[in-house]
Parts: sequence; structure tokens; C-alpha cells
Amino acid sequence: MKNKRMKIARVEHDLSQEQLGERVGVTRQTISMIESGNYNPTLNLCIAICKELNRTLDELFWEVSE
Repeated sequence: MKNKRMKIARVEHDLSQEQLGERVGVTRQTISMIESGNYNPTLNLCIAICKELNRTLDELFWEVSE
């Protein structure tokens, strides 16, 4: 499942995938794979991303039932 919410939050903060990756200690490729749904990040990485993007875990990573 693609993580569109994370991508939107990243763009709203005017960050490239590379910039976000540098801030949380991973590569641009890792951020790309998370956004495309091809990588399941650790809880620690999720928390680091949330802090950088000023969002909660629920806002970025919790699956919303429709």
C-alpha cells in the first residue's frame, strides 16, 4: 500500500526524499520504497519520520479503514 500521506507531508515541508532520508539516517531509496509501499519501516524509523514531518504515527502510518 502506497504511503501517500507521508509523501504529501514531505512535500508540504519542502523536503526531497534525499533530504528527509539524511535527516532520519536512511538513504533516498529507503524513503522512496516506504512511499511506494515496498518497504515496511521499523517503529524507530517511523517515529523519526513523524518527528521530522511534525505528524503522528496515526497520521502517517496507520491504515485508515474506509
